[in-house]
Amino acid sequence: MLRKDKERVVEELRGSLEGTKAAILSDYRGLNVAEITSLRNELRQAAVTYRVVKNSLVKLALKNTELEPLIDRISGPTALAYSHDDPILPAKILEDFSRKQSKLEVMGGIVEGRIIDQEGVKKLARIPNREVLLGQLVSVLGSEPIRLVTVLSANLQRLLHVLNAIGLQKG
Repeated sequence: MLRKDKERVVEELRGSLEGTKAAILSDYRGLNVAEITSLRNELRQAAVTYRVVKNSLVKLALKNTELEPLIDRISGPTALAYSHDDPILPAKILEDFSRKQSKLEVMGGIVEGRIIDQEGVKKLARIPNREVLLGQLVSVLGSEPIRLVTVLSANLQRLLHVLNAIGLQKG
């Protein structure tokens, strides 16, 4: 590859990484073409980019960016999965895929400026997706007013029962 081609790749990669919310590194050694294609398709459907670029070029692209701390974690055949929208999605998809294909090793990454290791990626992958979290929030917010009304009306109901009992005793 010529120097100007390498410079073009570095600039293109740096531009596409700009504004990234999450970037996860993985070692893809041992995966065959069909398996990598399947992974790429799954990531593409979720609007996650998956790039395999020479380590030296990735390191150059990451210099002087918010993803620079990843440089120390890059070694061996490394692929970079990153998302501009959902910070959890790359971790979730890679972790699910690595459970099916043990040859894929998730090496760690960076999420909204925080470095995470393999265990951090696993924890991140267990977080429910945005829609589920919003549904849980609506459920919690919706149940609180009902509980409040129930508690407030319980005392009134007791008072009515007492008054009714007194009324029955008197006549």
